[in-house]
Amino acid sequence: MLSAILLQAAAAGLSLSKLGATLGAGLAVIGAGLGIGKIGGSAMEAIGRQPSASGDIRTSMIIMAALVEGTALFAIVVCFLVVFQ
Repeated sequence: MLSAILLQAAAAGLSLSKLGATLGAGLAVIGAGLGIGKIGGSAMEAIGRQPSASGDIRTSMIIMAALVEGTALFAIVVCFLVVFQ
């Protein structure tokens, strides 16, 4: 399957760096989605176990989700720079 995609990209005149950049952007988005989902799920479990600490857990969850989102945004920007250069 992947070899067919690479052959079609080569036949269309696209460079492999652009194909790799678009695949990298997609993987960055998927990774960020999985990471934020894991953070949210773990935070809900922690709040369920200790409801009195919900404020601290929620604050930590938001900070970690923002860091993951920032890293994913940086990866996507780098991939788009490769595509448009």
